Amino acid sequence: QVQLVESGGGLVQVGDSLTLSCAISEPTHSEYAVGWFRQAPGKDRAFVAAINWSGENTRYADSVKGRFTISRDNAKNTVYLLMNNLKSEDTATYYCAYDPELRGVVAVHTPLYWGQGTQVTVSS
Repeated sequence: QVQLVESGGGLVQVGDSLTLSCAISEPTHSEYAVGWFRQAPGKDRAFVAAINWSGENTRYADSVKGRFTISRDNAKNTVYLLMNNLKSEDTATYYCAYDPELRGVVAVHTPLYWGQGTQVTVSS
C-alpha cells in the first residue's frame, strides 16, 4: 500500500515562504507522478501543482504560477512544494496525491492515493 505523508505546514505571515514535503513510501510503480492539491474551509479540493517522474514536466494552477515551485528528489521518494509570497487566500489544508501518470494528478477525482494533509495558515 502506497503511503504519502505531508509535512511542513504551519502558521506564517502574508509574504512569507514555506516549503511542504510529501514523502512517498512503498510506491507500487517504478515511475509515478505526484500532485499537490488544497482545500480551504467550505470549498472544494482544488489542484495546485503536479510533477512527472523525471521532473521535466510540471503543471500549476493559475493562482499559484510564479509563486509556487514543485520539485522532487527521487532518491528520497520525496516531492516538495516551495511556496513564496504567500497570500491569505493560500490558507488551506494541502494534500499530495500519487498516480503513475501526470494526467492522473492534475484532477481531483483521478489520483490513486492521497496523503492526510498538512495545514497552511497565512495570517495578515
